[in-house]
Amino acid sequence: MTSQYQADLAPTQYVDGPLGERFAYRRLGRPSSTPLVLTLRLRGTIDHWDPAFLDAVSRDREVIVFDNRGLNASTGTPASSVPELVDGAIAFIHALGLEKVDLLGWSLGGTVAQGIALTEPGLVRRLIVAGSTPGGIPEMPRMSERVLSIVTKPVADDEDFLYLFFPETPEGRKSGQQSLERLRYRLETSNAAISPEAARGQLTALGSFEGYWKRLNELTIPVLLANGTNDVMIDADHTYAAARKLTNARTVFWSDAGHAFLFQHIEDFARQIDWFLADAG
Repeated sequence: MTSQYQADLAPTQYVDGPLGERFAYRRLGRPSSTPLVLTLRLRGTIDHWDPAFLDAVSRDREVIVFDNRGLNASTGTPASSVPELVDGAIAFIHALGLEKVDLLGWSLGGTVAQGIALTEPGLVRRLIVAGSTPGGIPEMPRMSERVLSIVTKPVADDEDFLYLFFPETPEGRKSGQQSLERLRYRLETSNAAISPEAARGQLTALGSFEGYWKRLNELTIPVLLANGTNDVMIDADHTYAAARKLTNARTVFWSDAGHAFLFQHIEDFARQIDWFLADAG
């Protein structure tokens, strides 16, 4: 089996962290002084980034993907709180010797990315929050029982993936199936997955997290918020509410997409990222 995507050819590298852990990561694109670091969704691993998306966003910059502490190919104790996920990501960035980064966080990774920018503001130049929430926003729609039942399953199948991440339309389903097919090259080789302990830790982190809502006004760096209006995981109202509270935000929605809009509208979102990162805001 061969792949047409450069992201599928990038070797996995390792760097030692401050607690004796070893972080697994990949570097894509052209080396730069301010790379774009990606933080991933609930139960996601380094192999769950769609390679077509990675190729698109790394055409004109350096992109770094990684497994957080204790997840998949990285060693150490997995986090059981959002601050611990934030601490692991910051430890990884420092382990690479990076002094300034751009961040793109998707889903749970978007919350973590906001936490990184709030915890160590001098580290982050610009922030992209995709299909996510700061957490703690009053009176927001909750996950449905169907979503909760899938999220807490020990193993999710392709139908679960399609329901959670793509709209239930012919075009949405087609986009989801195409994304699944692109993911197979890495996943069939690695069988990447986080451990039951790490999965429980992430669910505990979500359940116990009070949110960054009350601190959003501290984020004065440029922020790009993006989402699909049919997101069943984190309702798009979260994105709209965050946009109204932030003082330096730009916002884009896709009306025919859901939680994985970034894998459905790859080129369009990549153009938005290019424009945002090139503009000082």
